[in-house]
Amino acid sequence: MSSSELSLAPIHRLIKKAGATRASEEAAEELRKILEEVGIAIAKEALSLAQYTGRRTIKREDIERAAKTLLRGFYT
Repeated sequence: MSSSELSLAPIHRLIKKAGATRASEEAAEELRKILEEVGIAIAKEALSLAQYTGRRTIKREDIERAAKTLLRGFYT
């Protein structure tokens, strides 16, 4: 099993917030994997945006713009 940046407890809470009463460990692990992949993709896009403007620091606006670009239809 690979190392993860996100712990499973908050992932289970997210699944419950979505309306599920129970979720398997495998389901939580899969959601964690997907969320980490999406998070890394957003961070990479935000880094590109910051570098394009000559900055080394990623700002909130970079994350917002990257999320809107990569998650069209989900993030407003």
